[in-house]
Amino acid sequence: MIHLKKIGFLLLFGASVAACDTGMPDQEEENGKETSLGNPNDFSIDVNDTISSEGEISGSDSVLSTAKSGWLEYSIDVPNSGRYRISVQAKGLTDSSQIWIEDHVHNPDDRTYNITSNVTVGQTENAQTFTRDGSPLRQGDHDIRVHLVNGVEIHALDFELMRKHEVTPTTLTQNMEGENWEIVWSDEFDGEGSVDTSKWTFDVGNWGWGNGELQYYTVNRLKNARREDGNLIIEAHKNDMDNPWTSARLTTRGKTAFLYGKIEFRAKVPAEKGNWAAGWTLGDDYVDELSWPYCGEIDILESVGYQMDNETGDGIAHASAHCGAYYFKLGNQPTGTTEVSNMNNEFHTYAVVWTPDYIKAYVDDKEYFIYDDTSSELSWPFDQSQNLILNLTMGGGWGGAIGMDDSVEKQQMVIDYVRVYQKTN
Repeated sequence: MIHLKKIGFLLLFGASVAACDTGMPDQEEENGKETSLGNPNDFSIDVNDTISSEGEISGSDSVLSTAKSGWLEYSIDVPNSGRYRISVQAKGLTDSSQIWIEDHVHNPDDRTYNITSNVTVGQTENAQTFTRDGSPLRQGDHDIRVHLVNGVEIHALDFELMRKHEVTPTTLTQNMEGENWEIVWSDEFDGEGSVDTSKWTFDVGNWGWGNGELQYYTVNRLKNARREDGNLIIEAHKNDMDNPWTSARLTTRGKTAFLYGKIEFRAKVPAEKGNWAAGWTLGDDYVDELSWPYCGEIDILESVGYQMDNETGDGIAHASAHCGAYYFKLGNQPTGTTEVSNMNNEFHTYAVVWTPDYIKAYVDDKEYFIYDDTSSELSWPFDQSQNLILNLTMGGGWGGAIGMDDSVEKQQMVIDYVRVYQKTN
């Protein structure tokens, strides 16, 4: 390991920048307008201002490079929790040059938090700017590493706040005693056009979402998310807006959180290799990747296209719970699976019943999964509120585990309704 002299962290405050809440690559949008604002939360890193490095690193005049592979470590002070656009000015020294950024490098779980996914730089004569949108960063001190793969020359690293972290103002706590169910919150997706943004927030970006996913999640773009014929259509498009895929991810974060109840949605999910459709919950305490899985996650439905018969639509529904004691990176997450017929052409109802004592999952009222380890805070964060999420992912660690179907140009997830119930007498 080569230890470089610490010159001191350089924090630059942005002047007038474009607000990025539209979440559109190249600033494209179909609804709303961008505004210009002074943003004191943007910052930059002097590339020479390293704490340490690994690899044969050389540098001069605010440029660092490695002919092979290595990393540069920096100490940063993030001014505000939120989602950031990370811009890297660099040039590749080989045809296979890449950059990726790791956050919280000295975390106690010895995990790797890749907050940009791998960015292909490519061999060029001059430095170019490469961006990743939506990377989650929490306020405060961080140690990050910039990984340089197969020969990279790096000139600049900038962070632009796209959206401050949203505190959810309302939590609905459901009564779970009684004989009957009553609806306390729902979206029936009646009408046509834009999604009801009084109920849903659009997540934005293409940072990989912790799974190396391919899609850029857009904001309020009808091509990717719309109400149509009484349904919500989440639609992924290939080679769209200068991205491999675009899609949408809707969450109730910043609007409404939930504690206990029956949560159900009626949906069709796509076939063909490469997609990953999901309806799930994520702990309202989530701020950045360090929050997960301690904030808790309940997967009401997950399906991947490569497990589905493209002709019959017969596939597999997955339900699971993630927490500090059990999660997929430990390989021990509690999971249930069940076969479902014609998942892509017929609606099926996916549900969980979440009580203070257990979580049970159902497809079409058939129970197939239970989780009930309430023995510790690590195993049971489910006494804290959760947000609902609906999304259609392309590729990634699971959806793309055996590759992508190159013939597929678009995919659809269709949701008839989402409902939250409580018990009543």
